[in-house]
Amino acid sequence: MSTTLAAESAKFARAQALLPGLSAGERAVVFYFLFLTGLAWSRHLDLLPRLALPMLGLSVWRLAAFETARSRPWSRVLRDWLSMGLILAAYWSAGWFVAPPIAGWQETWIVWDRVLLDDWGVRSWIESAGMLIPSLLESAYLILYALPPIGVGLLYWLGGRRRVEPFLHMLLLGTICAYALLPVFPVHGPRVAYAGLDLPGVAGFGRPVNEWVLNHMDMPTSVFPSGHVAVGFATAFGMVAAVPERRALLLAFFTVATLVYFATIYCRYHYAVDGLASILLVSAVYTAFRRGGLVA
Repeated sequence: MSTTLAAESAKFARAQALLPGLSAGERAVVFYFLFLTGLAWSRHLDLLPRLALPMLGLSVWRLAAFETARSRPWSRVLRDWLSMGLILAAYWSAGWFVAPPIAGWQETWIVWDRVLLDDWGVRSWIESAGMLIPSLLESAYLILYALPPIGVGLLYWLGGRRRVEPFLHMLLLGTICAYALLPVFPVHGPRVAYAGLDLPGVAGFGRPVNEWVLNHMDMPTSVFPSGHVAVGFATAFGMVAAVPERRALLLAFFTVATLVYFATIYCRYHYAVDGLASILLVSAVYTAFRRGGLVA
């Protein structure tokens, strides 16, 4: 083991000692809420987020520690399923950090997207089969919300809870690392910053539902990096950590994650850079965890 890796392992061990009773993924969520707490005070947010954010982190820690101390088979299963709700809590918590967007980035990224979609012919290729590919992209974007629970269900069916733990570790860590950057880099998505421009030429099946969800349940802080793409690839890499031998299953999850990425671009929910940043970030998290011996 290298000196650097040994030092990082020692830091991780100290973090475990500071927050006993938490899994690696849950620990990332607690640190995320603590990070947002510091950010809330430094940006002089209202009293509500300043108090609510540390309480959320404390609640996650105490509930997890309580379950660990009094663990039962049914409570462990319940904890697995409820832990996926932490993704939504973490995402919506970033909604308190609304700030003026970095306009220069948006102006540059929209130009890059037009090169990709129009000059390189991606838009015309997607629309070449009529509604088929646009509907596939919109459906993948919609299915993304159910992808983590589908993963947990499949893993219980394939091998029980021992398969679920590494999956949830990777899912939460990869997702939370992406969410932590949202308040730091405020960027408005193309559907907001450039409303009515560059819209899909073909409205795929599922677009009205996706637009309704984004209009009513999305948070306005930022689209960089893409939360959808982060969840998609964190789920796929979580499956790699849990069942590396299931090649066909892994291919299916990575295919859905990739379709989600292209959906964010074509459907104008994100800039191409947003999703690319999430892919690189989640890949780096998986690589670091694998080298640390925490995943397969």
